[in-house]
Amino acid sequence: MRNKRKMGYVFLMSLLILCCSSTTVFAADTSAEYVPQLYATIWSLVPPVVAIVLALITKEVYSSLFVGILIGGAFWSGFKPEATILHVFQDGVVGVLTDSYNMGILVFLVILGVMVCMMNKAGGSAAFGRWAKEHIKTRAGAQLATIALGVLIFIDDYFNCLTVGSVMRPVTDSHNVSRAKLAYLIDATAAPICIIAPISSWAAAVTGFVKGEDGFSIFIRAIPYNYYAILTIIMMVTLVLAKEDYGPMKAHEKNAIEGDLFTTGDRPFENATENAIYNKGKVIDLVFPILSLIVCCVIGMIYSGGFFSGTGFVEAFSGSDASVGLMLGSFFAMVITIVFYAVRKVLRFSDSMACIPEGFKAMVPAILILTFAWTLKAMTDSLGAAPFVASVMNSAAGGLMNLLPAIIFLVGCFLAFATGTSWGTFGILIPIVVAVFQGTNETMMIISISACMAGAVCGDHCSPISDTTIMASAGAQCNHVNHVSTQLPYAMTVAAVSCITYVIAGILQNAVICLVIGIALQIGVLLAIKAITKDHTGRVKTTN
Repeated sequence: MRNKRKMGYVFLMSLLILCCSSTTVFAADTSAEYVPQLYATIWSLVPPVVAIVLALITKEVYSSLFVGILIGGAFWSGFKPEATILHVFQDGVVGVLTDSYNMGILVFLVILGVMVCMMNKAGGSAAFGRWAKEHIKTRAGAQLATIALGVLIFIDDYFNCLTVGSVMRPVTDSHNVSRAKLAYLIDATAAPICIIAPISSWAAAVTGFVKGEDGFSIFIRAIPYNYYAILTIIMMVTLVLAKEDYGPMKAHEKNAIEGDLFTTGDRPFENATENAIYNKGKVIDLVFPILSLIVCCVIGMIYSGGFFSGTGFVEAFSGSDASVGLMLGSFFAMVITIVFYAVRKVLRFSDSMACIPEGFKAMVPAILILTFAWTLKAMTDSLGAAPFVASVMNSAAGGLMNLLPAIIFLVGCFLAFATGTSWGTFGILIPIVVAVFQGTNETMMIISISACMAGAVCGDHCSPISDTTIMASAGAQCNHVNHVSTQLPYAMTVAAVSCITYVIAGILQNAVICLVIGIALQIGVLLAIKAITKDHTGRVKTTN
């Protein structure tokens, strides 16, 4: 113990001396011409990989992300301490928090937290829970209802995660479904659903990256080839109907049946109070705010795309700004809900206002992780991760044309996993795919674009620094590392089957035949896993 303390003191003193010894002063407005020595090399992907590995090993997200951020800053500055700190905080933390898109998402998060608090205080959530207990009789029914609601809320993945979580959490809790399983169901019906929904913020993002082509038409034609999204839905339904789980999720579900919804000692939301103030709430007090959110968010998104200035509906949605639309839509939905509760006399105006700080506090963990994740992405961008991956893809396009969809899928998986962003992966890979196949083989271009989208969603689904993964943890009120570790085996199973299916698609180039083969493979793999893991059960002891 004494030696460990000495080593700690030595490390801290060394770090202090290193910081104080720097004589190089970097101005706050570093020159735009500065290019780090490690720019556009494989080293640009090291910071996020380190952060992810540390988070999975230590089970501690905040410090793991910050270590990755510091490594990125050090790589950028050439290991000069002062420049590293300036880059991390000025270009990183401050930069992402002053970005208008990011701030719009944070405002949307806070407002949703406030609305969830209001629905709880008004008794809407409790009333829905009572209704659900009467109509949803089984654990499988509760999980299928969660999947169905996730499929219905396809407008945006952020909106999906938090809304489905707040509505279904009391229902799944009452049927002893673990928080980890709920988080998986939420996450698996967020991005995978949005990426095959023509009217969604994701469709708008993808069509914006397809230059020189009819982006919306290509998106529609690519849906049958989006194997990861489709097979994820098949995976969820099969697991629920077969009443079978594997990997870490199996232990979580076994513990939940015995009354422990959390499994691990870290239970950040276990004591969250959701008691109604006046006990006058009815199901309408949950349904009306949710419907208001959906309608207002759709209106907000088409407004941001210029619909009310004469632009067509589809064009307005394709050109919408999800951040602006969701922020404005959620704000007006909150105002409508406050008035609705006041008219119904289920929640006084003063009680609604008291929900604002409470809702903000509930979202603080998600906001912190999002801020760190965005900062880590900023470090990765400054190191040239995008040009590096683009050069790798261009070199791979020269040969093995039939295998290119599978290669694109794997590259998309890795890039989205390392950076935590699927939209950024779209922006890097889709223009390359269009340039390779444009005017030569349209079918292969559509398959490859779909492989890019599927890979990006897969990597985003697996990554602990992904915003949608973070949102799913927040929506389910589940420990974030628990969610990641239990979801990873499921996502990797679907990824493996999807990769094989893309190899087949590159050869056959037929949407229907390849999709049928992929579904058959997915179900077959799940049945094989069920047979292999049949007798491997056991309770995981709670750890402090």
